[in-house]
Amino acid sequence: MDIQHPPHKEFDFAQGELLLVNKPYKWTSFDVVGKLRNSFKPLKLKVGHAGTLDPLATGLLIICTGKMTKQIDTFQAEEKEYTGTMILGATTPSYDMETEPDTQFDISNLTPEAIRNACKQFIGDIQQYPPAHSAIKVDGERLYEKARRGEDVELRLRNVTITEFEITRIELPEVDFRVVCSKGTYIRSLVNDFGKALGNGAYLSKLTRTRSGNFKLEDAWGVMELVGVIKAESAKQKVQSI
Repeated sequence: MDIQHPPHKEFDFAQGELLLVNKPYKWTSFDVVGKLRNSFKPLKLKVGHAGTLDPLATGLLIICTGKMTKQIDTFQAEEKEYTGTMILGATTPSYDMETEPDTQFDISNLTPEAIRNACKQFIGDIQQYPPAHSAIKVDGERLYEKARRGEDVELRLRNVTITEFEITRIELPEVDFRVVCSKGTYIRSLVNDFGKALGNGAYLSKLTRTRSGNFKLEDAWGVMELVGVIKAESAKQKVQSI
């Protein structure tokens, strides 16, 4: 999924650029920022991202450079779209595949109709608890750091908005879905709550961010492809400055 820039496109990274990147599986959002920041060396540029993705998630990550970093909060606040897969019949402490299942449920009574109907109660303004294994800071420390030490963490309800929530494939125990939601929505929590709504259990096995505002994954660079473009552009600008 690579952006097709016209040949005459020239970047001005110091002045500020918005770059769309397809975050790889198991990379943190900061890993992507660090990789791109290093590719600018020896220039020291501000580089930041708008909207963190969990390491086990893939998809659209908005990267800003230079003066464009001042607009990160604006980009971060925009509506998001995700596609993913959940596993019904079990739960995990992290609500995804980072941790092993700790509870099992019988799914033999689940019907496609019941699964699709369960989506309806999540449409609109809802409240959700973030996962204990999340990057939210409490007393200056990430929740996942406390959770990994086995400490109890205080979770606070968050107000979020789900605009669309649809089931796109059912092959139990796997269920594919698509969600359009507000900033700050935890899809892992949504999946966990969805399992509870069915009187069952569910955890997230795959997640991809496909859109943020008007920016789409189909227009995103691969990380290493973008690194190559940055290095080539930087070398060209260095030659031109001689």
